[in-house]
Amino acid sequence: MSTYVIDGQELHIRDNRRNAPVALLIHGWSSSWFTWTPLLQALGTRYSYMAVDLPGYGRSPAPKHPITIEWYADLMAKLIEEASDRPVVVLGHSMGGQIAMTLALRHPMLVERLILLNPVVSGRLSTFINLFVAPHILLERTRLGGKILSYLENTPLSYINQLMKPILFAERAAISQQDYDRIRADARRPGQGAVRAACYEAMKMGDLRGKLKQIQPPAQVIWGAEDNTVPLRDAGAVADEWTEADLRLIPNAGHWPHFEQYETTMRYIASFLGLPILPSLPNAQVQQQRDLDVGEIAQFLSNTELGQDLSEAQRMRVAGLCHQHHFAPQDVLALEDSSGDELFIVQDGQVDVLVRISNELGIEESRRVNVLMAGQIAGEMALIQGKGGRRTADLRAGKSGATVLSIDSRYLFALFEDDASLGLKLMQNLARSLVQRLRVQNWQLQLAEQRAEVHR
Repeated sequence: MSTYVIDGQELHIRDNRRNAPVALLIHGWSSSWFTWTPLLQALGTRYSYMAVDLPGYGRSPAPKHPITIEWYADLMAKLIEEASDRPVVVLGHSMGGQIAMTLALRHPMLVERLILLNPVVSGRLSTFINLFVAPHILLERTRLGGKILSYLENTPLSYINQLMKPILFAERAAISQQDYDRIRADARRPGQGAVRAACYEAMKMGDLRGKLKQIQPPAQVIWGAEDNTVPLRDAGAVADEWTEADLRLIPNAGHWPHFEQYETTMRYIASFLGLPILPSLPNAQVQQQRDLDVGEIAQFLSNTELGQDLSEAQRMRVAGLCHQHHFAPQDVLALEDSSGDELFIVQDGQVDVLVRISNELGIEESRRVNVLMAGQIAGEMALIQGKGGRRTADLRAGKSGATVLSIDSRYLFALFEDDASLGLKLMQNLARSLVQRLRVQNWQLQLAEQRAEVHR
């Protein structure tokens, strides 16, 4: 844990302290930095993450003044200015999502992009919460009431255990007992009753309906479809007002989708942020992908054949699939008739395309039929052919070498299935590139045949 003091307010933060872009993680009501435990390893592959204990929660002391969502947001803005010299990625869960959106509205230049998990939008929690939990929370605001409730929780009269699981988790969701015990301990941490009560009122005062369309940074909003804490009517406000946001609903998940449905949640987040796809990759490739600047690659893709007509968020998703390779002059990238399981994008230098044809003497030789420059792609024919597609030419680095981005076809096709709109655009770009490539190669081959015929 690291400790920051911002405007006299002490903040305890779980971080990984590395030289990388910053991701700020803001937990929700009655929680702590532990909220983000499932995501930290994956985020740490590319980000210097900061999972904060908000004032009054975890190890951070409560403020000595009234709490508002706007104050939390302004405090997070000052923390960003202290910790980073560039905009940061902000992740927010529940009330933390409300704080993150308020931060993006009040300090848009500090936020690069947003990821929100079951965020509070209207400030109105579920009927279940308002009927059964709110009276308990409001009673906690007094010292005597807090002591009485803490005592009752250790007796057979306690009803908190019976309420918490249906409030927080989907009926069929699986969550370990260890994680549940820690989430429950955070929610019932002694001495935080007054803060919980203050935040309950602050959320109601922080209604963001009618303001969502003013949020500028790209955003992804993930919601558990069985959330009994922040109702899906708030997701409806996102769908109606914030059409630019990437809204995802996850079945069989409640208020904690990253614990309940980790793989689905992480797949969405990884695609949106361009995080490395770690499974099935050799360690060297994993490390190499961690070191890539995905934002820089996404910007480069805007001027490539593959990246035409893609939005910034879509280019980020594609960039997250890329690996970078450096080839010396005349190095082989791929051979004719080999498996076409990778797509290549020339980033720097040039790549020669060679086919085997018979020369004037009837001897088979490799002849260069095309030169690919920065931004052009190769291997699209094999990909369009689908599983088992074979390459139709040799690919070699040019006389000055080449830097090439590669994308494994398995991940590319998985992206097609996950995002049909993006998949359609990519297939159109692949087909357009292939048509242009074949025209050039056919022209080259016709010239070669004409010259051979004249010689004979």
